[in-house]
Amino acid sequence: MSIALVILAAGKGTRMNSDQPKVLHQIANAPMLVHAMQAGDALNPERTIIVAGHGFDEVRDTVADYNPEAQVVSQAEQNGTAHAVNVCRDALDGFEGDVIVLFGDTPFVSTETLEKMIAARADNAVVVLGFEAADPGKYGRLVMSGDSLEKIVEFADATDQERAITFCNSGVMLAKRDQMFDLIDAVAPQNAQGEYYLTDIVGIARARGLAVTAVSCDEAETLGINSRAHLAQAESVFQTRARAELLDLGVTLQQPETVMLSFDTIIGRDTVIEPNVYFGPDVTVESGTRIRAFSHLEGCHVSRGATVGPYARLRPGAELAEHTHVGNFVEIKNAEIGEGSKINHLSYIGDATVGRATNIGAGTITCNYDGVMKHRTEIGNNAFIGSNTMLVAPVSVGDEAMTGSGSVITKDVPDAALALSRADQVTKPGLARKLRELLKMKKKKRDGEV
Repeated sequence: MSIALVILAAGKGTRMNSDQPKVLHQIANAPMLVHAMQAGDALNPERTIIVAGHGFDEVRDTVADYNPEAQVVSQAEQNGTAHAVNVCRDALDGFEGDVIVLFGDTPFVSTETLEKMIAARADNAVVVLGFEAADPGKYGRLVMSGDSLEKIVEFADATDQERAITFCNSGVMLAKRDQMFDLIDAVAPQNAQGEYYLTDIVGIARARGLAVTAVSCDEAETLGINSRAHLAQAESVFQTRARAELLDLGVTLQQPETVMLSFDTIIGRDTVIEPNVYFGPDVTVESGTRIRAFSHLEGCHVSRGATVGPYARLRPGAELAEHTHVGNFVEIKNAEIGEGSKINHLSYIGDATVGRATNIGAGTITCNYDGVMKHRTEIGNNAFIGSNTMLVAPVSVGDEAMTGSGSVITKDVPDAALALSRADQVTKPGLARKLRELLKMKKKKRDGEV
């Protein structure tokens, strides 16, 4: 059966106290809306439709960056969840499969849970997602009779017996496209807010003799985000899960609670992650590497057997080949580092290519920016760059070439050549003592001591 995703993302999120649309606030370096889209993507949906309202243009642009084929439709006036789904009617024209309604501010519903809902749809017209709540509070209650969902009761309307029910409504629903819109057509705004509620289709379906059921998931999957406190809670939930998954996959996290991961972080088994490491978006670390403490990685690829850190920074475009060493206080940006090469101390390598088995000495800088444009530095295989070398790009250093410590290299260095660019040292015997005494006297005069 074909699947369409409808994700409701029109709310302003007043409690977030923000100018940004609520669904664009980030968890693990991705908008919560993207997390909701990710879960549905694994179902290979035929159509994905996002219902946007507040901040429509921003939401549309975010959706286009993640999935250019997804459609974004406008709900100019927020008249309830049934109304939000109804504005998708034209976008779903000609679609004959099942529609899953998700929420952009409920980002953790898993693909496995959605698959359970799809399986339940085989014997039911409408499938609702529920959860066993540790503290049911004012959630709507799901009143079950065996596998049949009898009704959804809002807390305000529930009897004491119904309020004792801990099986609660998440709002996520699944129904065949034509049937869902047929049921929505019968929804009336019979509530204090004068809104059209999607949950009302359950009672309408039951009144028509249609089968309705509810599928259960873990409560954490249904976490809705309505405030900054909820956002922080969601970040904690994500990080805890992601760390546990890495441990199960054979990654060593020496102090898991100090490692921060992104929504798309990929780390191979037998990698060791030391404490206080931050993974920004778009990072892949292959098997058998070691990421040492206090390192920051973003937009980079680290190959098998490499060592990074401590206190290293890999910026977007950093590509480390196998068995490379990037050490303390080294920053790499938009640069490829060849197999077995070492950059162990206090260096900046940006917009560069470094060949195989090359050693970059401490304090080396590729001077890649002239104030207007960026330029590249090319360093060959088995080269040796002396400490404190300034490589003024565009410039190249050939295979097996060397630079002397403290050199400023402005011209290409051929293969196997040694490049030196320093002024001759001049030594003045006794001048240091005289200069020091002169400075001390000058200070005394300034301070009025003589």
